[in-house]
Amino acid sequence: MAQNAPKGTIAIEEAVLNPAGLSWIAESAPLFDPGQARSPSSSSPDNTYVQRLNDLLIDVHGERLAQMDAHGVEYMLLSLTSPGAQGEPDPAKARALAAEANDWLAAQVSQNPRRFGAFAAVSMHNAADAVAEATRAVKQLGMFGIMLNDYQVVNEGGNAEGKKYYDEVDYRPFWKAVEELGVPVYLHPRYPPAKDLQPGTKLGDRKHILGAAVQFHLDLSLHLYALCSSGVFDEFPKLQVVVGHLGEGIPFNLWRADHWYNKPVKKATRPSKQDYSYYFRHNISITTSGNFNTPALKYCIGQIGPERCLFSIDYPYDSIAEAQQWWLALDLPEDQKRLVARENAIRLFKLPLEI
Repeated sequence: MAQNAPKGTIAIEEAVLNPAGLSWIAESAPLFDPGQARSPSSSSPDNTYVQRLNDLLIDVHGERLAQMDAHGVEYMLLSLTSPGAQGEPDPAKARALAAEANDWLAAQVSQNPRRFGAFAAVSMHNAADAVAEATRAVKQLGMFGIMLNDYQVVNEGGNAEGKKYYDEVDYRPFWKAVEELGVPVYLHPRYPPAKDLQPGTKLGDRKHILGAAVQFHLDLSLHLYALCSSGVFDEFPKLQVVVGHLGEGIPFNLWRADHWYNKPVKKATRPSKQDYSYYFRHNISITTSGNFNTPALKYCIGQIGPERCLFSIDYPYDSIAEAQQWWLALDLPEDQKRLVARENAIRLFKLPLEI
């Protein structure tokens, strides 16, 4: 009988791709290309890099698990890589994409549930679709949360940019259902849709800022501020949201955000009852995914508390070895280190692991 791994870190923003997803991820592949292995005249991605990335995303039980064993990662929560269903503008296709990915991922987890769990992918074209698939994934497939890759791209019915954001009132039934399911939602960044990358557009002329270095945290932090401001956490106070990369920069702006948000002229008209810090201390948790910055983590712990900070890697976009080497050398008080490494994740996601 297989044994549990020795107690180690629990990593919760770790990407996978089902084989059927190779068709839709191809649209984003050029954006993953670091541009260092192609000729100046070439506009195509480095196929070697993209193929290697795809191989790592599809793998669950091979190199991924070997790296976990080698470096002390006890358990991973897996999720369909961005943009997933949020990148599909057709509602029917987005529903099918999410359901197919969830079925594949649940089957993968069932092969080794002592080491892996999963987030559900859902289409966010409308609340009804999202609720139906989230409920199926949690109650029937045994998934521990829901992964949303920022806004939902739509062909119609969204704002002028063809996007839907989840602070909108139409999504209240979704948030109500999530609270009742008792699982967290992980909000993850995404690359912009192709139409936003055409010449003459804001990002199309500045592609050098795309991705994890700049654009990811700028886009997702806007969505997070909007969600906090919307009043959704007042209506559903048990709702829990998780965000990576040390909170997409928000913890470092909380004082100023609260300072202005609490001024009488703003307080009299804002939709939410509380300020941003309140929700970050009661409803939002952050992870270290792809942001192995010791002073920054210590600052975040001081701002929102060690109970709201969780370890994560962002594999395969970041290295298991690098993340673990940083973590093992990190000088935090031992009680805080235990919380961030594993205990917070076990409690928040109700994982079948011993504290």
